[in-house]
Amino acid sequence: MSSVSYHISSLLEKMTSTDKDFRFMATNDLMLELQKDSIKLDEDSERKVVNMLLRLLEDKNGEVQNLAVKCLAPLVSKVKEPQVEVMVDILCTNMTSDKEQLRDISSMGLKAVIAELPLSASGLSLTANVCKKITSQLIGALGKQEDVSVQLEALDILSDMLGRLGGALVAFHSSLLSSLLPQLTSSRMAVRKRSILALGQLVPCCSPTLFSQLTEHLLKELAKNPQTSLMRTYIQCLATVSRQGGHRVGEHLEKLIPIVVKFTSVEDDELREYCFQAFEAFIRRCPKEMSPHVATVTKLCLKFMTFDPNYNYDDNEEDEDSMDIEDGVDEESDDEYSDDDDMSWKVRRSAIKCLEALICTRRDLLLSFYSSICPALLARFKEREENVKADVFAAFSTLLRQTRGSSSHHSLITASSEQGTSREEEPAVTLLKKEVPVIVKALHKQLKEKSLKSRQGCFCLLTELAYTVPGALEEHIPVLIPGIVFSLTDKSTSSTMRIDALSFFHILLISHHPQSFQPHMQMLLPAVLTCVEDTFYKITSEALLVTQQLIKVMRPQGQTTTSLGFDPKPFIQEVFSVTMKRLKATDIDQEVKERAISCMGHMVCHLGDLLGTELQGVLGIFLDRLKNEITRLTAVKTLTLISASPLKIDMTSILPDALSVLGSFLRKNQRALKLSTLACLTALVTHHAASIKPAALELVLSEIPPLVDESDMHVSQVSITLLTCMAKACPSSLAKISSSVLSGVFKIIHSPLLQGGALLAILDFLQALVVSKAINLGYSQLLKSLMEPFQSSKSSADVIHRQSYHSVARCVAALSSASPKEMPGTVTSLIQQMKNSSSPESARVLSLLCLGEVGRSGGLAGSKEVQGVILEAFSSTNEEIKTAASCALGGMAVGSLNEFLPFMLKEISAQPRRQYLLLHSLKEVISACPASSLSPHVESIWALLFQHCESQEEGTRNLVAECLGKLTLVNPAQLLPRLKQQLKAGSPLTRSTVVTAVKFTIVDHPAPIDSLLKDSIGDFLKTLQDSDINVRRVALVMFNSAAHNKPCLVQGLLGTILPHLYKETQIRKDLIREVEMGPFKHTVDDGLDVRKAAFECMYTLLDSCLEGLDVLQFLDHVEEGLKDHYDIRMLTFLMLARLVSLCPAGVLQRLDRLVEPLKATCTTKVKAGSVKQEFEKQEELRRSAMRAVAALLAVPEVERSPSMADFANQIRSNADMASIYQSVQGGEAGGLCPTESMDMS
Repeated sequence: MSSVSYHISSLLEKMTSTDKDFRFMATNDLMLELQKDSIKLDEDSERKVVNMLLRLLEDKNGEVQNLAVKCLAPLVSKVKEPQVEVMVDILCTNMTSDKEQLRDISSMGLKAVIAELPLSASGLSLTANVCKKITSQLIGALGKQEDVSVQLEALDILSDMLGRLGGALVAFHSSLLSSLLPQLTSSRMAVRKRSILALGQLVPCCSPTLFSQLTEHLLKELAKNPQTSLMRTYIQCLATVSRQGGHRVGEHLEKLIPIVVKFTSVEDDELREYCFQAFEAFIRRCPKEMSPHVATVTKLCLKFMTFDPNYNYDDNEEDEDSMDIEDGVDEESDDEYSDDDDMSWKVRRSAIKCLEALICTRRDLLLSFYSSICPALLARFKEREENVKADVFAAFSTLLRQTRGSSSHHSLITASSEQGTSREEEPAVTLLKKEVPVIVKALHKQLKEKSLKSRQGCFCLLTELAYTVPGALEEHIPVLIPGIVFSLTDKSTSSTMRIDALSFFHILLISHHPQSFQPHMQMLLPAVLTCVEDTFYKITSEALLVTQQLIKVMRPQGQTTTSLGFDPKPFIQEVFSVTMKRLKATDIDQEVKERAISCMGHMVCHLGDLLGTELQGVLGIFLDRLKNEITRLTAVKTLTLISASPLKIDMTSILPDALSVLGSFLRKNQRALKLSTLACLTALVTHHAASIKPAALELVLSEIPPLVDESDMHVSQVSITLLTCMAKACPSSLAKISSSVLSGVFKIIHSPLLQGGALLAILDFLQALVVSKAINLGYSQLLKSLMEPFQSSKSSADVIHRQSYHSVARCVAALSSASPKEMPGTVTSLIQQMKNSSSPESARVLSLLCLGEVGRSGGLAGSKEVQGVILEAFSSTNEEIKTAASCALGGMAVGSLNEFLPFMLKEISAQPRRQYLLLHSLKEVISACPASSLSPHVESIWALLFQHCESQEEGTRNLVAECLGKLTLVNPAQLLPRLKQQLKAGSPLTRSTVVTAVKFTIVDHPAPIDSLLKDSIGDFLKTLQDSDINVRRVALVMFNSAAHNKPCLVQGLLGTILPHLYKETQIRKDLIREVEMGPFKHTVDDGLDVRKAAFECMYTLLDSCLEGLDVLQFLDHVEEGLKDHYDIRMLTFLMLARLVSLCPAGVLQRLDRLVEPLKATCTTKVKAGSVKQEFEKQEELRRSAMRAVAALLAVPEVERSPSMADFANQIRSNADMASIYQSVQGGEAGGLCPTESMDMS
């Protein structure tokens, strides 16, 4: 006998003891044993344990019974199937026993067993068998009408089981339905409610036929006009079924809606509430099918949201105090009718929730909501019932969020500035702005109400409003301030209420002009400062944030004390002492410490000149906080702020210590600290160079060389910016480290990773070095170090990356522009190098690029020799030299347009073989030159480009198109109509060039051409119906670009464009041909590129124009794409994953049709003799499909679909698929983040 069996049998023996404590301890020990993964029971032990535990369920002691139940769950996975079935049999028999305690304990046991039944493929047969046993017993129990508690327990367990294992019970679905439906007419309400819940769990996993059967049954019963209590039950059941069954209700809506509408007129409040809950479920689950009924439902909601028959709202709002007194008297005397009997509030609340669902799901009707729903909601702000008022506020907040739509929170900060003019205001925002006075009028009195819930609702709504239309509350600030102050000072206010009031006030301060608040400072400051002194850290923290903002209001940056007549002096002492108290305290919360430092920093920055003798003490505290590991990051940021203050704060007392501490931070591993320290040092060197002793600086300087490294470009960039400031402010200090820093800088210049901000920082640095003569290296040594790696022979030149040629060329140009005297000599030596045929290729390529960059800054004006050098380079046999010459010519022409442009245009006409290279140069000119200088040349360039727009070379045509597009931006009003004219040209090549040109006029930032494009893009998109397949393809590419960069251009046209777009996604047999290659036949699909372009457009529309899409129609085409060519399948898997996160309801509706292609991809095997690429392709496809599956499985309701549950089990049971699933889960997680998006460039 094994030790485990022996141990178990000794426990079982103790369980038979007469002493309840023995039994308790033994059962407890058994439970601990069963929870161990390692335990293995033999057959005999299994049987004994199961029998003993089932006996203990009838134990006289309740605690022993409870422990025995807890043992059942872990036992399920430890014993074999027959024993689980024995357990279930006995538990089910006990369920129908006469003893109530045994029944309760057994039903708990059954729930525990159900929760532990395995879902994996290996355990499915056990699960199915056990479920069958339980179900048949429970259906029997339901039939026993005499005992309600048995029925209730049985229904409860059924709900649990259907919720978790609905798929395993498919065989029982119809018998379950037929035994649950009669329970809806039970005389006991509790039985009806639980039956509704059980039906709700059955709905998602049952077959469409059963679903129809259930709906038909409900319709038939409702048509009989049953008594009110039954009506309620059926309507409530309908609402639950709709919520759980989702899209399936869609096809029955036509019959359901009229019936539910009819019942809203029955005088019964609860019935009406259930009717509106049903409407809400319909709207949320089937928004598309509800479209024809939206008007009806809205009308009903608007009617019943004001349904309050027992209360008279006075229109002329009387004085609130007198009403309070009346209410008090009423409560005493009114015995015959109490508010507790009044259920009308439930009707109002459900109607408002229904409206909220409508606002949520139908953003396309937003403008009409402003005329219908918005005024009605505003009128209900006076609602007397707190819970209903909270829902009114929630619905209005939803309306605000929908109005904000695509624009995000970040836009708030800039709101008070003028940028509103550059972007067109959305019509919904305009409508909302008109309502702002009404909203404030309705809310501002409520900000002083006793009810906390109302006040909190007001603040949340006002916060949403400030986010949605920043700056719109400007003229209402005087009305809102008393309400804010009341909530901050009222003794009865809860802490959450204060935090809400403070956070709203903070947003108000950020999004409105400081001048609006200055007159109210007397009233505002004391209330906020009281909160700073509050004992609860969250209030203190929020209040410090507001105080910081108020300090900016007292004296906005860049204003003198006298301007605008507001004097901050009277308030300074008060603010200072309260903040100082928090700043000095060390025994407070981390967040409060940080905010106190930041708040005091702003005070020194904005009002430092008024602090007098206190200032040095504050700076001393900042130095201490800088030395403290917990607060050092905040202290660094605060010092940066102070040192850049326009008040020129005197920091000499702390500079030496601060510099040595900051220098030590540069050695730390914490990246955020490094970056903030570098920014702080830059500010100190820029503004306080005179006070810094060279010795103190040198300590810091010695820490910089290790930071200049290509492994972290951003840190390098900030370090080089600091060095530039030093070269300008204190050049002598820089000489000490020049050699160590410069080697790092040159390494970065020669790195392929250098671009953008880091490159600009290096250019500034090199120029500063030359100008300040900070180091003993002169212009020529720097030039030599830059160009050295390119001078050596072929072998090392191979290592040099193309990007470093361009970086070095820009550096050479920057150096020569910083020392104009040296420039002619540099140009001559570059030309010599180019002419010298024995120079290595890398040196000649670099010379050309350097000439181009020097020329770009206008350094080659009047140099005739250069044109010859370029022409010579064009004749070279080396492709690299030709390309460099093309770049160089473009750069030179940008620098001196009148000299080089005519030369370039002449060459384009005269040299057809060099056309491509010369067009590249022309593109550079058009892209880089300002419109004003290009204007005189537009006509000649335009004419030249149209001569070449029918070139047989696609590369040349694309270049011509890019030039045309960018040229159109120079004078859109004149040139865009001329482009449109060219669409009528006979040749397809011209049309495709013109359409591609339009693509290049669409830029991702606001541009003058936008309004013109909006009017004419419809004409260009008509080419989607062109007879030539290539024109259709480029039209799709252009549409994709518009949808991605400027969705507003195409949003209004989707109705006409989508049918043509969808048409292009279909496989056309007439475009597939067979090509013979020796003995093999190979099929070529000429329509593939067009289909790919169409699917790419569809993918883009998901992100930019989701509201304009009919998701179900969209999914039909995605479904076709899932069976298409490799490239298209990869795209549609991405789309599917994206759709799951954007509109899960639609995907669930089509789920059964989508599973098959996914399954087919995941299970396909490549033929044994295939090439390596085939295997790799198939593997990539499977991974991509599995990502889509993972995204689907992240949606809770998905596994209720039998086909999806089956596929999920197949994945779990197949080692190969399971491993792919795991790796996909690990890498990209189930829900698929935006990183999974397609490259749109």
